[in-house]
Amino acid sequence: MPELPRDSVGLVTPQTAHFDAPLELACGRTLPSYELVYETYGELNAERSNAVLICHALSGHHHAAGYHSPDDRKPGWWDAHIGPGKSIDTERFFVVSLNNLGGCHGSTGPLSHNPATGRQWGPDFPMMTVTDWVHSQARLADRLGIQRFAAVIGGSLGGMQVLQWSLNYPERVANAAVIAATPKLSAQNIAFNEVARQAIRSDPDFHDGRYAEHDTLPRRGLKLARMVGHITYLSEDAMGSKFGRDLRSDDFNFGYDVEFQVESYLRYQGDTFSNRFDANTYLLMTKALDYFDPAAPHGGDLAAALAPASCPFLVVSFSTDWRFPPSRSRELVDALIRAGKAVSFANIDSPHGHDAFLLPEPRYQAVFAGFMKRVARDLNLEAH
Repeated sequence: MPELPRDSVGLVTPQTAHFDAPLELACGRTLPSYELVYETYGELNAERSNAVLICHALSGHHHAAGYHSPDDRKPGWWDAHIGPGKSIDTERFFVVSLNNLGGCHGSTGPLSHNPATGRQWGPDFPMMTVTDWVHSQARLADRLGIQRFAAVIGGSLGGMQVLQWSLNYPERVANAAVIAATPKLSAQNIAFNEVARQAIRSDPDFHDGRYAEHDTLPRRGLKLARMVGHITYLSEDAMGSKFGRDLRSDDFNFGYDVEFQVESYLRYQGDTFSNRFDANTYLLMTKALDYFDPAAPHGGDLAAALAPASCPFLVVSFSTDWRFPPSRSRELVDALIRAGKAVSFANIDSPHGHDAFLLPEPRYQAVFAGFMKRVARDLNLEAH
């Protein structure tokens, strides 16, 4: 058996929690029952005070760290930050990571069966919001016996969930880390999401979301959606240094097949994604992004919206992230200060664009590790 890295959480097995209590949703509909798939790393202490919740981004899932088998080529999506001695030190913290409702990695979503019809939910699955996810996550915390999280942490769409946690359940969040996120999407971001959705919905194999009944998948549309999204996740510098204008051959072919290396990369990313992600889930997730705006019920006053929050915040942005730029993080920081909240802010100089929140940037790791050490110190969490 291959030897796993010493700072890995090792082999992990996903777990499933079933909930029979109906969940009322912001869209006005109700899920009669549902399942959440999750993983845990580390050990919950006797006081149940060392739990950390990880909230995932648009295409994320429950597998944040470790390996499912010794033959896995890659660990979980945030393995660089979760494990013994890492920023989220599993010698001190008990980490919970789940796949959100509406997801396509085991939690109840469009791929699940609708108990009312016996058929796959497909496009009939209810529209999700960040608030819905937070309420379902709170029920999972109840199931695990966790009344208060030492920290709730997330990047991108995950950061929006962290913010919502601090508003819906302030007494259950001791600390919050909002990374590469925004208090609401800009018109440009909503536009990118709409282009992606239209790419999927206009695919002839989409069949109004009932592609499973036609024994097909809208791969072309989902591929295009991912290609558009992936461009926005990278910076111009990252694309330039990685690909430049490099050709796959020595000269132009004067055609529409792949000629530039960047074209090859995007097509590969799109093809891979279209084979592992569900199109209806992609539509749901992007709509949840669009809908998120906690300041809206307060006349656009973000400081007023943040009034219920009671925990210290860490807000992190990245210099070349043009999807959720540093200016949007500063907007959140300014509102937190106006609301009288404790907040630390770091803008990390990185060439990697929005994707930087997933990577082991040295200064990012130092800031993040410092925050988590303070969390452990304030809560008197000892290494086990």
